[in-house]
Amino acid sequence: MSGSEDSFRTISIADVKIDPEGAATLAAVADEGTLDAASRRLRLTPSAVSQRLKALEEQLGRILLVRSKPVRLTEAGEAVVRLARQIALLEHDALAGVGIDEGRGGRRITVPLAVNADSLATWFLAPLARLSRTHDIDMDLHRDDQNFTARLLESGTVMAAVTSEDTAVAGCTVSPLGVLEYRALAAPDYVRRWFPEGVTAAALREAPFVDFDRRDTLQHEWLTAKGVSPQGVPRHYVPASHDYALAVGLGLGWGMVPRLQESPDLVPLGGPVVRVTLYWQQWNLRSELLDTIAAEVAAEARLVLAPVR
Repeated sequence: MSGSEDSFRTISIADVKIDPEGAATLAAVADEGTLDAASRRLRLTPSAVSQRLKALEEQLGRILLVRSKPVRLTEAGEAVVRLARQIALLEHDALAGVGIDEGRGGRRITVPLAVNADSLATWFLAPLARLSRTHDIDMDLHRDDQNFTARLLESGTVMAAVTSEDTAVAGCTVSPLGVLEYRALAAPDYVRRWFPEGVTAAALREAPFVDFDRRDTLQHEWLTAKGVSPQGVPRHYVPASHDYALAVGLGLGWGMVPRLQESPDLVPLGGPVVRVTLYWQQWNLRSELLDTIAAEVAAEARLVLAPVR
């Protein structure tokens, strides 16, 4: 392996070109997770897929793929996959521009997008459904915390993302969508059991809350604002947005629930409203399709999210 890597480093940049077919093959392998699955998607033999990848790595002088299960892209592989997705997007726009993909039955394109769980559960699907009625596109949604979706842009995994980061990822544009507001809520029976004398700091240290996952900080921010360290406070992990709200409603614990998921049966615990400003980041390409998606998402956000102050 080391000899192969040494030979990679000696390749002259003047001789290097990225084969679009090889790049598209690498993207398919990254999407499917294995060479066998990618071969079925591409209607090639696994041997042919492997040969394309080997040829591309030799051509570029870089290892692009760690052949684990599932496969994992190297940093160089991520750059190639990003190029492959950009080529596919621009080709789709060009074919539509010359009328080849007009109407139903045209060649479909997959558009990978990243979105946080609460947006996915409350407002993000509506604009995508409208788009699907007028465009032959397949949405490939990647769910992650709003603080981490931008990383998927950097890796080339997605073309655009709903994120809480207002600084544009390299090669991307950023625009504000609106604010997702959260309030601390609990079920009435839960409140009677754990807060008989009010939502005091002492009670909050003992009352269990519902955490989304170990990267979620909303409950921690609210506790800190109430003068309570989140360390040592009992908690339940429920890593799905709908199930999270359901868990709070059933009295498993208190939790920060998006206003768009609030139920009149839940009791507000007071304290600050936690406001998470959401942004749309997308590749900085002149793509009519990507801009259309962005416009539809932004229109829905204006209807349902609080305005950015």
